[in-house]
Formats: sequence, C-alpha cells, structure tokens
Amino acid sequence: MLQIRIHGRGGQGVVTAAEMLSIAAFHQGRHAQAFPSFGSERTGAPVVAFCRIDDAEIRLREPILAPDVLIVQDPTLLHQVDVFQGLHAEGYVLINSQRSFHDLGLADIEQRYRHERLATVPATEIALRHLGRPLPNAVLLGGFAALSGLISLDAVGHAIRAKFAGKVAQANVAAAAEAYAFVRQELEDLAHAQAD
Repeated sequence: MLQIRIHGRGGQGVVTAAEMLSIAAFHQGRHAQAFPSFGSERTGAPVVAFCRIDDAEIRLREPILAPDVLIVQDPTLLHQVDVFQGLHAEGYVLINSQRSFHDLGLADIEQRYRHERLATVPATEIALRHLGRPLPNAVLLGGFAALSGLISLDAVGHAIRAKFAGKVAQANVAAAAEAYAFVRQELEDLAHAQAD
C-alpha cells in the first residue's frame, strides 16, 4: 500500500489534492481513499490530507503516521511543523519551492534520503502563470507523477477534469503538465550529474 501525506495551509487545496490523487488512482484501476485532518479550519492554518493507494481494498481509516510520500504545498511549514515525521527510508518528497533542498535548510534530508526521490518544483509560480491564482495542488500532482512514476500524467489529467470543468480544468491540466516536465528535467539533470 502506498501512503501519501500532503501538508499545506487552508485555502491551498490540500484536501482537493488528496481527492484528485485518489481519482487518478481509481482511473488506473487501483483502490484509493482520501481524507483530511483539520486542526483549525481557517484560511492559512496548517492542514494535512491523506491518500492511500493499493491494488486491494483499503480498510484502514486512521491518519498516516509513516508515509511513503510527502507532498509539501507550502514551504513555510518546513520549519514550523515536523512534516518529515515518520517518512519511510525509501520515501519520496516533493516540495513546492523554487529553492533546492539545501537552500531550504534541508541538507540533512538530502543526506538521509535517495536524491532521485527528492524534488522541488515552483508550483505556485506555475499555477499563477496558468490559473492566475496561487493554487499549487494540481500542479504538484503533475510533479508527483514525474517524481514517482506511481501515477501517470494522463491519470492526473483525468482527475483534474473530474474535479473541475472548462477553462479551469484546462489550465490546471496545462500547469500539471508543466510541473511534470520540470521535475522530469530535474531528475535527468541529477542523473547526468551523478554519472559525471
């Protein structure tokens, strides 16, 4: 079972991101569940949402304490909340930021986890270009598809279209595709650097 924890702030579409991820998994013929965990429900407050994906029916209902994947929608949470708590040794981490893990003060995370499973993507900036609003959730799902290969970009596009309509859906699909290409390029650059 793949367990994903998404950290962000109220108003950033954290819960919607988990829902779209579960829709993408369903589209690929897998079982999935998505659910939020709210502390305070006001805009700007820290929010966590969870998604589980498996090939068999999922009976667990509790919060994810040991995630395989972390998606961080708001980098200001990195030093306010222990977002890395419980992350598996082989885990994936995707952070919404223009800065590298090192520049974000996460050199210890870089050393503890596999480099090819760590990525940053400027999701807010990509969202602003495509949507005119700083909503990184769908953008990050495109980045996650590229980082992990665990869901396809096509499935992400399907999930976005299931959640949104018209121009909003098209803009989110385009933003997710840009994030996918960005992360793929980042991983290719890393592979070339390691080969040299």
